Amino acid sequence: MLPSRASDRPLLLLDGASLWFRAFYAVPEKITAPDGRPVNALRGFTDMVAALITRHHPGRLVVCLDLDWRPAFRVDLVPSYKAHRLDTSGGAEPGAEEVPDTLTPQVDMIIEVLTAAGIATAGATGLEADDVIGTLAARERTDPVVVVSGDRDLLQVVRADDPPVSVFYVGRGLAKAELYGPAEVAAKYGVPQENAGPAYADMATLRGDASDGLPGVAGIGDKSAAALISRFGSLDALVAAVADPSSELARGVRAKLAAAEDYLKAAAPVVRVVRDAEVELSGPDRLPTEPADPERLRALATAYNAESPIKRLAAALAADI
Repeated sequence: MLPSRASDRPLLLLDGASLWFRAFYAVPEKITAPDGRPVNALRGFTDMVAALITRHHPGRLVVCLDLDWRPAFRVDLVPSYKAHRLDTSGGAEPGAEEVPDTLTPQVDMIIEVLTAAGIATAGATGLEADDVIGTLAARERTDPVVVVSGDRDLLQVVRADDPPVSVFYVGRGLAKAELYGPAEVAAKYGVPQENAGPAYADMATLRGDASDGLPGVAGIGDKSAAALISRFGSLDALVAAVADPSSELARGVRAKLAAAEDYLKAAAPVVRVVRDAEVELSGPDRLPTEPADPERLRALATAYNAESPIKRLAAALAADI
């Protein structure tokens, strides 16, 4: 059995696709393996993992995967959900996501490297990486949790204790990443700190998100959405207030919300991450201090022209004991 770290370090949950998409666009595609295949995403992602290990000193780490990037239950509720991301090219399978042709093969390479390194991956049938992260964060009762993603939707998982969950948001790149807990989410988005995670999801439902195909409530923007959630405490309470003629709501706001009643009912479970998914891990999530299969990892480093980033990953594992 490989040696591992003490159990008082954080559990690091990585949003796999979010990170390798960013790596793909951050590293020049002209970098290739000896056989000519692009390896920019592989190299960039491997360097990201090494840097994250060095920065956060996790005792456990899981790379979370999209086994379905557009789950049926979300599309059934809001048909426009991620619809604009569908690949409509003639050769694509129905419902396929528009992903660069040279990125898709690199995902398999990345999984190979993670396996040889002894780093766990996790997925849930029919669900997104967000749902895997939401579930693993919700059920963690031992170590603090740090979620790494460029997706702001995951700010909804932050919590103050039992144990704390924070989000290391890398939407502007790793060098400009920001760590968000409840206090930071509240300060940035104007939602109540005491329930900042759920309040952020409620605010996002009201506001909408064009990148996910969620229109939001017409005439309700970031500030008004945050103010309404802060005032009423939750989306459910706000919807109840709309239905109550005696509640103190401005006529115009009441009309906008009433007109969006069907959308709000449908969109709320679309925006909220699943917290009770049947998650399957590839292996133990304890981060090893040395690669699980050093010989295989060396072979992959040579085959994929990734000697430097893989050496940095192995060094990060060994150094952070």
